[in-house]
Amino acid sequence: MSDQIDSRSGPTFVHESDAAVWGLTPRQRLEKAISRAGSEGSNPRHLVIRADVIYDEALVKALLQQPGKVLVDQRGRPVAAHGRTDAEISAAQAAIEAGATALLSPDLTTVDAAGLASNYNKALRRKGAPYLLRLDEIGVAAIERRMYLESYKGVTDVVTKHIWPVPALYVTRFCARSGISPNMVTLVSFICVLLATWAFAVGAFGLGLIAAWAMCFLDTVDGKLARVTLTSSKWGNVFDHGTDLVHPPFWYWAWYVGLGGAAVVAPWTFWVIIAGYILGRGQEGLFIWQFGIEMHIWRPLDSAFRQITARRNPNLIILTMAVIFGAPALGFELVAWWTIISFVFHCVRIGQAFAARASGARLQSWLTEAA
Repeated sequence: MSDQIDSRSGPTFVHESDAAVWGLTPRQRLEKAISRAGSEGSNPRHLVIRADVIYDEALVKALLQQPGKVLVDQRGRPVAAHGRTDAEISAAQAAIEAGATALLSPDLTTVDAAGLASNYNKALRRKGAPYLLRLDEIGVAAIERRMYLESYKGVTDVVTKHIWPVPALYVTRFCARSGISPNMVTLVSFICVLLATWAFAVGAFGLGLIAAWAMCFLDTVDGKLARVTLTSSKWGNVFDHGTDLVHPPFWYWAWYVGLGGAAVVAPWTFWVIIAGYILGRGQEGLFIWQFGIEMHIWRPLDSAFRQITARRNPNLIILTMAVIFGAPALGFELVAWWTIISFVFHCVRIGQAFAARASGARLQSWLTEAA
């Protein structure tokens, strides 16, 4: 091998585009993705990449880890390659510039997006081939929408899954174009948490619900913004997920206080809700510890029930309807009963999981089976 590869300062980019997708040109996005891959990937100087294509981050990471592979689009045209020698890199560059696999070195292996990277995204609990979108064939708005939808978790609550997607798309796009970072959104979300807690505690349930739903909406926006702009960070994850984990019990306590406490509502309802929240998290941890997968992605039934199980957003639906009908105390009691029902459901499912393992079955997510 000659010294040419070692003298490269970075990947070879061809067919560059100045179009901004979520505030980044394709080259800027690629450079971020390569940097985020870090030590997990091999030398990026061995890459040749078409820079008018938007790649799923998983594809960039996978290509870094697989020397000798050439990524092709849906029509079989080469768009990126990981060469091992000067000859392979030069041939790959010529092939990608011309869009012709015939120019590739015979030692290189072509593979499409589905073959290069996993079709299951564990972090987002969703299945589907990683996206590869060409700017010369698809408009920026359509690409941004596709990327946004691909950044959504596949298994989540009914509000996040079915109500937030459209409005959150426009707010996410506004934030990206205005230079608003995910951490800024999370900070506003945290302020909404504090406002909702105070409002619930003084009995201003309507105001508290407005702040609470604003927080839930922004909780969707910050995660999507981080993913589509490749700006997620360890601190951001701690701030976001820490807030998500801690605040619900404070909201339930504040609601109980705002109702007037034991003088208005039975104390058992408060303790059931708090205990149910803690034990519910414990059930999730137990399932991961024992079976190596999340409880809500075992079978389709578990994923469907995750949409309505007694977590923050479904409970807020109950409380919101109760306030609309002028019965906040009844809403609190209904949340307690729904917490009990959800806890029992998950106990049954955990028992069934243990029984399945005892019978010799290996538990795995239905999402990975489908993939």
